[in-house]
Amino acid sequence: GSNNVDIGAPGNAGEANTIRIGKQGTQKQTFIAGVSGVPTTGSTVVVNSTGKLGVASSSVRFKQAIKPMDRASEAILTLKPVTFRYREESDPEGIPQFGLIAEEVEKVNPDLVGRDENGKVNTVRYEAVNAMLLNEFLKEHRKVEQQEAAIEQLKASAAQQQKQIESLYATSQKVSNTNKIRKSASQALAGN
Repeated sequence: GSNNVDIGAPGNAGEANTIRIGKQGTQKQTFIAGVSGVPTTGSTVVVNSTGKLGVASSSVRFKQAIKPMDRASEAILTLKPVTFRYREESDPEGIPQFGLIAEEVEKVNPDLVGRDENGKVNTVRYEAVNAMLLNEFLKEHRKVEQQEAAIEQLKASAAQQQKQIESLYATSQKVSNTNKIRKSASQALAGN
């Protein structure tokens, strides 16, 4: 191939325009200066189980078998968020973390975890969890809108009933007053 850059990695004759640094299974950590703490815009970089870097494209051009999520997102309702600290060798500062346990997530929905090069559960696909959260939020939002509409109908009905009650009460008072007048008139006539 041509236009390849291979540093500590075996070249691949069939590749072109590729950068390879290190050999899978040999290097265990990667440090890149000038990245941490440097603000930038752009897409989130993801790494697959073979170490390939890229971005998770959301364009319809890269998707197939697209369908509404519907009830598939209900799986997240059984997830158990936790607080934790990474082991000291990973995070000597012991910064508190918030998240999920990948093995527990796998039991709920295997499509929500990422695996290492050996197929072993390694991480949670939080971007997929976020999409499911959005779906569940939208379902709940629609329910709230329906409930608000029902409440407005009940309020209107209650207001109409209140007017009817007031009208009936006013009519009842008139009838009662008329009866009192008749009774008084009858008593007055009977007394004569």
